[in-house]
Amino acid sequence: MSIVKTGLVQMSCSADPKANLAKAIQKVREAAAKGAQIVCLQELFTSLYFCDVEDYENFKLAETIPGATTDTLGVLAKELKVVIIASLFEKRTQGIYHNTTAVIDADGTYLGKYRKMHIPDDPAYYEKFYFTPGDLGYKVFKTRYATLGVLICWDQWYPEAARITSLMGAEILFYPTAIGWATSQDEATNTEQYNAWQTIQRSHAVANGVHVVSVNRVGLEQDGAMKFWGGSFVSNPFGTLLYKASHEEEEVTVVEIDTAKTDRYRTHWPFMRDRRIDSYQPITKRFIDED
Repeated sequence: MSIVKTGLVQMSCSADPKANLAKAIQKVREAAAKGAQIVCLQELFTSLYFCDVEDYENFKLAETIPGATTDTLGVLAKELKVVIIASLFEKRTQGIYHNTTAVIDADGTYLGKYRKMHIPDDPAYYEKFYFTPGDLGYKVFKTRYATLGVLICWDQWYPEAARITSLMGAEILFYPTAIGWATSQDEATNTEQYNAWQTIQRSHAVANGVHVVSVNRVGLEQDGAMKFWGGSFVSNPFGTLLYKASHEEEEVTVVEIDTAKTDRYRTHWPFMRDRRIDSYQPITKRFIDED
């Protein structure tokens, strides 16, 4: 099957996890009603983006994976015959937490999880306080409709992550995301930041000859100090936008992806063929000093 109908759920969140989950379920249903076979939810969709502060109370938002939420989504996936990509706050054990995405197949089977590898630490994005870096490595998931690669938010800036996941056989790269603008910023800065974010991910599509699907949240959070910029999008394997969401509105959209195009693009633009893997050892160093 080369044509995959892919659903993107771009939504705002509240402080009520149960309400957020119910909202996400309804939007998965909307996507399925539009024909979606795979539905991707945004990063940490069951809560507000809590990493704006370092607060021990926020650890109470974490859950086991698999657990109650994946069980609920498994029932939904089986009913609707859709694959669900669900980003959650994972409590692995006492004192060890991860930013994790679970993948549930169209028969309701829990296929596994990917733990976010790159953990940022910036003003209003204090993720190192909450998340242990992923230790499962990069992952692909063979679902009913396609073989998926899942990376999470800050991972999207790193070409190495996209390359490795593509080399493992991913036909589509999915990026559940939570990224926004400080409302104190000027419009020129906002535009530059969004364009950089979109461009780097489109470049992963080009370099690897695969479709990229990036799903972000919208809405004002952090008492109005942060506006999540939405702008969810789908890129084809040569960087062409097949869809771009607004910066303001909740959207449920289904985009047809033809995974067979990977072969055409990789044949005509043979970046994969011409890789000089014998010369890449320096990439494993933090920095290359001249001496």
